[in-house]
Amino acid sequence: MKNNKSYLLVLLFLAVLGFQNNSQAQKKKKFKANWESLATVNQAPDWFQDAKFGIYTHYGPVSSAFVGADPTKWYAGWHGMKMYVDGKIVPTKNGKPSSNYKHHVKKYGPVAEHGYKQIIEEFDPSAFDAKEWADLFESSGAKFAGPVAMHHDNFAMWDAKSTRWNSMNYGGYDPSAELKKEIEARGMKFMGSFHHAFTWQYFAGSHKHGGIDPEDYDLYTNPHELDSETPDKDFNKAWWDKLKEFIDVYQPDLLWFDWWLENLDEEMRQKFLAYYYNQGLKWGKEVVVCYKETTFPEETAIKDFERGRPNQPKKQVWLTDTSPGAWFYRPNAKFTTSNELVDILVDIVSKNGLMLLNVPPNPDASIPQEMKDLLADMGAWLEVNGEAIYGTRPWIVFGEGPTRLPEGGHKVEKHKIIYTNTDIRFTKKSDKEFFATILDTPKDEIVIKTLSTDIGVLNSKIEKVMLLGSSEEIQWIRDSRGLVIKAPKSYPTKYAHAFKIEMEGYKETSIGGAVDAHVD
Repeated sequence: MKNNKSYLLVLLFLAVLGFQNNSQAQKKKKFKANWESLATVNQAPDWFQDAKFGIYTHYGPVSSAFVGADPTKWYAGWHGMKMYVDGKIVPTKNGKPSSNYKHHVKKYGPVAEHGYKQIIEEFDPSAFDAKEWADLFESSGAKFAGPVAMHHDNFAMWDAKSTRWNSMNYGGYDPSAELKKEIEARGMKFMGSFHHAFTWQYFAGSHKHGGIDPEDYDLYTNPHELDSETPDKDFNKAWWDKLKEFIDVYQPDLLWFDWWLENLDEEMRQKFLAYYYNQGLKWGKEVVVCYKETTFPEETAIKDFERGRPNQPKKQVWLTDTSPGAWFYRPNAKFTTSNELVDILVDIVSKNGLMLLNVPPNPDASIPQEMKDLLADMGAWLEVNGEAIYGTRPWIVFGEGPTRLPEGGHKVEKHKIIYTNTDIRFTKKSDKEFFATILDTPKDEIVIKTLSTDIGVLNSKIEKVMLLGSSEEIQWIRDSRGLVIKAPKSYPTKYAHAFKIEMEGYKETSIGGAVDAHVD
C-alpha cells in the first residue's frame, strides 16, 4: 500500500512538473507586439507551402449593384466609392460624373437620399449553398478557401456582434460559419479576407453629399476630408474589434489583407499579429497572415501580389491573388481561359509562390456556370498533374523558354502573354526527383536545354522519365542538347504537361579505411 502511494506521488509530481514545463514553454513561445519578436514566427508553415492553391469569394451587398447596368459601358469595381463621384461635389479630372454615379442615380435615385445603405438593405443571398460552394472548391483542387469576410464597404459577412452591418441582420445567414463547417469537413483549411482598412477613404465621398444620419457613421465612418490618409481612433478601434471577433469565433487558418493597412497605427498592426499568432499557439495550429505593400515586414507574414507575380523566384514564400474576371459580379462578365489559369499557377509555383483565386458569385449567391467550368477544369488538370504542384519546392532554376513577364510585381497580368511548348517550368519534391512542366502541347520531341550535359545545372544521373497521368513508357536521351524526350503517343490533359524526372542523386565518396591509413 505504501509503495502504491509513493508511486502515485511520483506520478503526481511528474505531472505537475510536466505541466509547469509546458506552461513555461508556452510562455517562451508567446509573441510580443513588436517587430523583433514577431520576426521569430514561422510565417510560412509547411501546410501553407504545400497547399499551392486556394480560393476566396468576392460576394456581398455590392454584388447586386450592377444588375441592370449597361453591358456596353465600363464601370469601376469600387462601386461604393465611385457611386459618389459626381464630378462636382466629389470632383474628377474632367469634371464629369463617373459611370458608377450615373448608373446608381438611374437605378436607385440621388445618392444623398439613396446611398450605399440602400444597397445593403436590399441584400438577398437567397441561393447561397455552403455545401455546393465547398464541393466546387474541393473539386477545383484548392487546399484552402473561405469568404471575403469584410470588403471595403464595412459589411461583415458573418453573424457579427461587433457591427450591426452584417449578413445575419441583412440577409439572414452566416456564410462564414456555414463555409467553415463545410470547407473543413472536406479537409481544406479555412480562411477569411479583410479589406476594411480602406473603408476610411472608400466612403469619404458619401459625407460630401450629406444626408447621412450620424447614427450610421458606424457604416460610413466619421466625416473627414477626401484625401485624409490618417484614420481616427474610432476607426482604428472598430477595425480591430471586427477582426478580433472573427479570429475568436471562427479560428481561421489564414487571414488575408488587402492594401491600405499600412495607414493604420503601427501599434495596432503589431497588436493584431501578436494576438493572432498567439491564438494559433493556443489552438495548436500554425496560422498564416498575407499582406500587401509595406503593411508588415517580410519576416513576419506572407507578401501578396495583386493580379501579379515576380518575374523571378523569391527566397521568401509569397502569394498571388487574382480573379478570372471582375472581382465582383458583372452582367455579361468575361472570364479568362482554363489554359491561362493553369499556366499562371505553374509559373507561380515554380517561383516559390501560391495562387489565391477569386470566385465572384451572382447577386443571389449562386455560382456562375462559367466559373463552375473553370474550377472543374482546374481540378481535372490538378488531378493528373498535382504531384508536380502540391508539396513541391523551387528547383535549381525556375524555368526556361522565350516567354517571360517583362516586369514583376502587382498588376503585371495586364501583360497578356501566351506560353508556348518551349516554355518549361521546374519544381521539385526531393533531391532525387523533380518535375518539368511544358506549358503547351509539344508537336514533336521535347528538348529541355537546361539539362544539357554541357551545362552544370544537373550533376546527377537521370534514371527515369515519366509523364504524369500516362502509363506509356517515355523514350529519352540526355546529351549536349539537353534532355531530349520523344513525343508520347498522347497527352492525358489539354493544357500543360508535367514530366517527372527521377535521379540517382548526388553522391560524395567517404574517406574510408583505417584511421591511421590517412596519417603521414
